[in-house]
Amino acid sequence: MTFDAVRAAYGSRVAEYVEAVGEVEHVPDDDRRRILEWATGVTGPVLDVGSGPGQWTDLLRRAGVDIEGVEPVPEFVAQARRLYPDSRYHEGRAERLDAPDASLGGILAWYSLIHTDPEAIDPPLAEFARALAPGGSLLVGFFTGARLEPFEHAVVTAYYWPAKQLAGRIESAGFTIDAVHVRFDPGVAPGPGSRPQAIVVATRTA
Repeated sequence: MTFDAVRAAYGSRVAEYVEAVGEVEHVPDDDRRRILEWATGVTGPVLDVGSGPGQWTDLLRRAGVDIEGVEPVPEFVAQARRLYPDSRYHEGRAERLDAPDASLGGILAWYSLIHTDPEAIDPPLAEFARALAPGGSLLVGFFTGARLEPFEHAVVTAYYWPAKQLAGRIESAGFTIDAVHVRFDPGVAPGPGSRPQAIVVATRTA
């Protein structure tokens, strides 16, 4: 799946996406608490990479975080600026962040790499490492599973990553892994029909 195809797929379904999952209230309380605790503990500016309709960027800004949203889908950028005019957003992509070397304190990549082909995952991780200062923090949210494999996401093909496998790729990009959390959606029992999700938190090594 190409970058342009993913961007076009999301661009054609912005209103539907916002209604389904485009508000922080759609996120489980534990995830919201974990991201708030992570972001408010970061020293320095933060980028919300793949910021979508802007809900995380605005929530964290209101919590006192120096944050800007970066989003490849122009329709999402326009929507975020309308919904959250006090927050900052610009068009960009994970592989080419508009940030000087070692200039960031944190990067939030909340489900923004789930459509990236596994063969192409290293360039965005390397870009995160380039932009983060030593000691800077990365938080990545994604779908996890026993095997690295594609699945039919509601918008466009996405990938399950074994949590330890993606953590290993992050580590190889220049990070120390601080924590790996795996969870199931509330009320959904583990099994073939469930979609377990994971969070990796990592620190940029010197």
